[in-house]
Order: sequence, then C-alpha cells, then structure tokens
Amino acid sequence: MPPTSGIPPTDLEDLWERLGRIERRVRHAVALRRDTDPQPDDPFRGQYLTPAAAERILDSRDAFLPVPVPASAQGPGATPDSPAGGRIAALAERFGLVEPDVDLLLVAMAPDIDARFERLYGYLNDDLTRRRATIDLALELCGLPAAGSGRFRFSPSAPLVAAGLVEVLEADRPLLSRVLRVPDRVTAHLLGDDEVDGRLHGLVRVAGPEEEPEKAPAKAPEDGPDLCRTTLRVVAALGTGSGLVHLLDRGGDPGRLAADALLAAGLRPLVVDVAALATAPDPVRTAQILATEARLSGGGLVLGPLEALAPEQPKGAGVIEGLCEAVGGGSPLIMYGKKHWDPLWAAESPVTVHVLPPDPADAARRWHRELTAAGSSTGLAAGTAAAGARLTDATRAYRLDSGQIRRAAAVASRLAALESRPVEAQDLRTAVRAQNGAGLARLARRIEPTVGWDDLVLPPSTRHQLSDLALRARHREQVLGRWRMRPGGGRGRGIVALFAGESGTGKTMSAEVVAADLGMELYVVDLSSVVDKYIGETEKNLERIFVEASDVNAVLLFDEADAVFGKRSQVKDAQDRHANVESAYLLQRIESFDGIAVLTTNLRANLDEAFTRRLDVVADFPVPDAQQRLALWERCLGTEIPRASGLDLRTCADRFELTGGSIRACAVTAAYQAAESGRPLDTEQLVSAVLAEYRKLGRLVLDSEFGPWLERTRRGD
Repeated sequence: MPPTSGIPPTDLEDLWERLGRIERRVRHAVALRRDTDPQPDDPFRGQYLTPAAAERILDSRDAFLPVPVPASAQGPGATPDSPAGGRIAALAERFGLVEPDVDLLLVAMAPDIDARFERLYGYLNDDLTRRRATIDLALELCGLPAAGSGRFRFSPSAPLVAAGLVEVLEADRPLLSRVLRVPDRVTAHLLGDDEVDGRLHGLVRVAGPEEEPEKAPAKAPEDGPDLCRTTLRVVAALGTGSGLVHLLDRGGDPGRLAADALLAAGLRPLVVDVAALATAPDPVRTAQILATEARLSGGGLVLGPLEALAPEQPKGAGVIEGLCEAVGGGSPLIMYGKKHWDPLWAAESPVTVHVLPPDPADAARRWHRELTAAGSSTGLAAGTAAAGARLTDATRAYRLDSGQIRRAAAVASRLAALESRPVEAQDLRTAVRAQNGAGLARLARRIEPTVGWDDLVLPPSTRHQLSDLALRARHREQVLGRWRMRPGGGRGRGIVALFAGESGTGKTMSAEVVAADLGMELYVVDLSSVVDKYIGETEKNLERIFVEASDVNAVLLFDEADAVFGKRSQVKDAQDRHANVESAYLLQRIESFDGIAVLTTNLRANLDEAFTRRLDVVADFPVPDAQQRLALWERCLGTEIPRASGLDLRTCADRFELTGGSIRACAVTAAYQAAESGRPLDTEQLVSAVLAEYRKLGRLVLDSEFGPWLERTRRGD
C-alpha cells in the first residue's frame, strides 16, 4: 500500500508493524483455543453450553486464586489469611450489611472480576445472553428462599439496593428473573481502588492534607484559637445524631471550615460542586451516588453555598432533601450558606454553627503561606513572594475565602515572575480583582480606577472624611466582625457613605479614588436599569445588585441616589404607597448590606432622614474656592498642552466660580480651540471656553466677571 499523503513513511511502517504483532497474537490465541476445544467446528458454538463445556470452564484458570508469596517476603506475624475480609468487613459495617447480604453482593459482583462467571451464569440461567446473576440465581447460590424473606433483600428499602451497592435491572420482568449488577465503583473499592466514582467526574473534588496542609487544625495551631474552637464545635456536631450540620456564613470561610472539621475527624472531605449538582440530569440519582461514595471512602460531603441551589424553589429544595435522605446518617453532611436553615428543606433539621469572619492576623498568615507556596511553584526565590507588612496592608480590606486567596496568590506570583521581581501590592490587587465574578458587571457599569489622592482638589475636611471611609473599609472585619461593634438588629458589616454636593464637585471621582486606594474596582449603578414602572420590580432589581455586590471586593456607587433613596411622603394614592414601600425596603436593605456602598446626591435635603442614621460617613463637597480653582485649572490643563507666555490662570480662577467638572470641560474645549488655531493656549481661548460653558449651564454672562475679554470673545464670534 502506498504511503498515505501527509504521513511520513516511517510512521506508517511503525503502525503496520505494531498491527502485525497484534494479529500474530490473535492467531496464536485462536490456535490455543482450537487445541483445547473438543468441537472446534461446531456451527452453533456460543449459542449453548454443554455440561462438559461447563466442567472445562470450572477446571480452567481461577482469577480469585492469590498470587503465591514466599514466606521470606511476609512480614513478622503475618499469615496468608490476614488480609482476607478487610475491606469487605469495613463495607459491611459502614452499610449495615449482614452475612447473607455480603454473599449476595459477591455473587452479583463475580462476573466483574472473573469472566468465566459470565458463561457459567448464562448456563445456570438457561440463557447465554443473560450473563449476570438474576435474583433467583443469587438466592439459590446463597441458600436463601426465593418465596420467603430472601426476595425482600432486593426491595428498594433493603440495605443493598437503598445504599446503591447493587442495582436491580430490567424492571419490566418478574422480580426473580431481574438481573443484578454491581456498580464499577463498588467493585473497584473492594479490589483496593480509592478513586472517586467516575460518574461523579466534575461534580466532586477531594480536599485533603496534600492539597492544603494548613487546613488540618491538629497540624496548624497558628490558625488562631477562635478558628480551632469553631472547628472543634463542628467536629463535635458531626458525631451527634445523623451528622447533618449547617454552617451559617457570617462573613467567614465555611467551605474551608467544613474541610477542617472532616480532616480533624479523620474523614475524607468530598467537596460537591453545587452548580454541577443543580444542573445534573437526575439530581436524585446523583445524590444516591454521592451518598454511596461518601460511605465507601469513609468520608463526608461538603455542599455549598446553598443559595446556588435556589432552595426557595421546589427543585432546589428537592435536591437538598434528596441528598439528606440519601445520606441518611450513614456519613456526615456539612452544608453552608448565608441563609438560615428552613425546616421545609429536609425532614431532619441540622445542627447550625455560625461562621464568623477570620481574624486579620489569620488572613495575613494564609496570604503568607499561599504566596510562599505559589512563589516556589513559579520559580521565585525563597522568601521573594512572602507577604510582608506592606502586602498585609494591601489585602486588609479584602474579604476572600481560602480558595480565592490561593488563586489570587498564584496569579500575583505569576505576574511577579514575568518580570523576575518580588510580589508587590499592585500584583495582589490585580489578582484579587480577577476573583470578582461577572454577575455584578451585568447590573452595573464597571470602572477600573486610574486616579489617586494626588488628583483630588478638596478641602481638608472633605479629604479627612474620605480617608475615614477608606480606614473603615480596611478595618471593618476586625471592628465589626471580631470585636462585634455592630451587634443586633440584623445589621451587616457593610460601609455606607454619602457624598453630597453640587454637580461637578468631584463626588464620583472621589469614589473612584477611594476604590483605587483600597485596590478595588468601582461599579456605578445605572438607575435606568433599576427603576421599573411595575410594582415590586425595582426592589427585585436592587436586591440582585445588593446580593452580587456583597460577594465581590468592590465599591458600589449609586449616582444621583436621591432618585431611589428619596423621602417618604404622605400617602394620598396607591402610587405614593408603593413609593414609600420602595424607600422602606431600601432603609432595611442598606442596613443589612455587607459591602461598600457610596451614595451621591446634588440635593442632600431630598434624601429621607432615616438614611442618615444608617450612614457611616457623610462627606460634603462644597464649590471650590479661588485657590482650589487655580489648582484645578493647573491639573486639568496638564503639562503636555503648549501654553502661551501670557496665559493668566490666576485671573480665571479668581473671576469664574466654576466646579471641578466645569473647569475640566472648559479645559477640553480650550484645548480643541488651540489645536485648531495651531498656536499655544492663551487666555482668550480659555475665556472663550468659559463663556461657552456659561451658556451651556444657562448662567448669566456679566461684565463684572468677564471684563475686557467679553467684547473680544463677541468679536471672535
């Protein structure tokens, strides 16, 4: 055969040579089979099995015979029978099996271990196409009555079937003629394989000491007394009753805590992907497989956050109930979420444990460990990636779980490795922003801050209020979380600020500066996507925004907030009543918010007075004075635009009372005029831009303000 086009001849020659070797092996096997077959030319071969042929099968090789081991290779005190029954005994104990159940399981499993049993079972079934044990055959081989209690060992509630150890197939047939099958995972477990069931691929991951060594409390006493105390409480809860535990997330890391507790109890943590479970074709069947896997491996299940299952919906509640029922106390089940447990979710209520925010010192230690591990894997020198005091300060405002810290540390280390330098604070901030989900970006406009404190021109009092906002954001976990300085009333650990001042005084820019100082992104809420004419839809839209904002490290900005957070009025009609309902909802929701929110308004008097008590910081943005206006002119014009020698910015600052936003607009307009004229920017062009801004704002043009430039600009017009 000529070589195939595009394939080197040497590759084809190697392929043909290997296929030839396989063919020779097949020919040899056929020859051996014919030598031992008394009727090699039987035309009905394979369609029946004679008693003599059954005897020959029984006399052939035995897959169950152990490989002989020399006595010298056995350990002291070992006997040939010592390993027997180890896993079988453990399986019987975990699943509550009695001796007849074990015998029935082994009968059903035999064809999966030795292919001879396929033909033998076909012979005994009087049908070579049915090569697995039927219920009748299994009961016969185990000496159990088919017409008595034996058949009930394969009922849906029997241990073998309920636990998923044996599957009863062909439900349309009579009970005794139904075929039995043992899942591959059960067979593999008894043969010594501890890999997770292949049917759970992409649904479960094993969190063990080799993945995150610091998770085991016994090996990490530096995690802090509070964390160890909470972990031990969860361990104690696992040993009571059904082992069902609910971790109520109050800003901590419940997923990590659940793995801690299972490891401390000597169990294998099986972390379930909630999104994959919710979209499984048959969640009830998947829950059964999860429960079987947990029992087989001697582990416990970790499920969360429960909000991803939408437990308030029948389907989500059904998944939770199905998993709780499938586990049935056979193995621990730890579920976590931010919502309180609803008794309607399952027949049995769990033990609830509150998970508080981690101590800042514990978070710093985790950053140090993860950065050190990530640095070694990316090739950074030892200690290069370790988190020092400056890096600890850079991450103080973030709320991250252990998985997010691990991923952020890996990204930061890779960014530093690209330039062969130590990890810097900016690397951590970039890596943390990469952990923010895209959910909030679909509801608000995302801005990556590009300004800093030096770009602000504000009175000292306003700058102090902005600094106070950043300070609160950095230390809120310690003050509100660990010290519990905001107890009771369902109050969250959020920070809410109000920026009040005229348009153009720098409110939005200040929010961007605060976000940049905290290393976060700024999300500006588009009120047009929030306010809805239909009753109740505005509250739903705001709720989605608040929920998404609570889970990201970002600053949420409500621009022109008085449009949503307005005063409640006297009820005169149905429209007033529903408007008051919206305001009342916002009063409650803003108080339970766990993120960082900034409200801006041009008219502070339009806000409901009840919001004032719920605000942490109120910053007033006055119209800039002459000195501040001069600084604004200098910053807005920058250093790149050519300036005429007679450009008089001092006079412009003294004469024209403009806000920062208007000064920036005037600077841009003047720059366009200078570009068109081809000469450096002069005072006349600047005043012409101011005049255009006055007209745009509808302000009076007075001779006392413009002086001699007014007539010049008019002649220019």
